[in-house]
Amino acid sequence: MGDIDKKALEAMVRKVLAELLAEAPKATPGWKTVDPSGIMSVRTAQVRPEPFDTGKAGDRVFLKDISELSESPRLGFGVMEMDRSVFKWTLNYDEVDYVIEGTLEILIDGRKVVGQAGDVIFIPAHSTIEFSAPGLTRFFYVVYPANWYEQ
Repeated sequence: MGDIDKKALEAMVRKVLAELLAEAPKATPGWKTVDPSGIMSVRTAQVRPEPFDTGKAGDRVFLKDISELSESPRLGFGVMEMDRSVFKWTLNYDEVDYVIEGTLEILIDGRKVVGQAGDVIFIPAHSTIEFSAPGLTRFFYVVYPANWYEQ
């Protein structure tokens, strides 16, 4: 290779590739379209939530965050599915849940707030609740602030 050191050339190529990859637009899943302006369109029916660990064996709870902090630094949102499960949770953020299908029950202080398909439930920050689904339930959630876990 003449005067060029192979290791130096490899380091240079790796650096250029890393810079190009950092500048390349991020690939998004087929259910999500992000315009260069930041406007996002999501086909929630195509979002497939992944298993979510509630800390309790046997819970059938699935979650998929749709937004990333780089896309939406103030609001977080995603889709959750539950099937005949109940789990305790303390919210460090305000949350709005839109029930897409099924029944979502929020248990607090011995009371039950019930949302059916098409209903919206608001849960204020610092609430200790139980999320409950007597059957298959799917809902869209919005949390504020999005970086609640960094606080």
